[in-house]
Amino acid sequence: QVFLVEKAGRRSLFLAGLMGMLVSAVAMTVGLVLLSKFAWMSYVSMVAIFLFVIFFEVGPGPIPWFIVAELFSQGPRPAAIAVAGFCNWACNFIVGMCFQYIADLCGPYVFAIFAGLLLIFFLFAHFRVPETKGKSFEEIAAVFRRKKLSAKAMTELQDLRRSEEA
Repeated sequence: QVFLVEKAGRRSLFLAGLMGMLVSAVAMTVGLVLLSKFAWMSYVSMVAIFLFVIFFEVGPGPIPWFIVAELFSQGPRPAAIAVAGFCNWACNFIVGMCFQYIADLCGPYVFAIFAGLLLIFFLFAHFRVPETKGKSFEEIAAVFRRKKLSAKAMTELQDLRRSEEA
């Protein structure tokens, strides 16, 4: 896994994992919806579950730990990792405790909720998470500063256009 992370990059593996999980969740939903019409859809669902786990283990499972460790300097890094770990385990607990109730409520469409969330996570990661492979903390911080400055410049430009229109 470490060699794959160093070769492919954290962001690309994270995005590939999220997209694979999204496609797998959609396949699980289709398999469950059509199971009563086609008996072989149970195989589609099983393959989708295996692929979901594989894509999780390639991307969203390990990659956030790499990224969190690289996004923070030495001082706040332990606190950031503690917060990330707490969020990870809290979300796992919530999903584990609530899944059966959500499955009873949504029926075969339960994985559509996961697919929707995965789409949101993919879009967020695509637009907001930088590649950290081979970059120092200072270089990563500079990427965030540039994004912040460009967002501020866009806001100022929009304000200027509004004032000219008025």
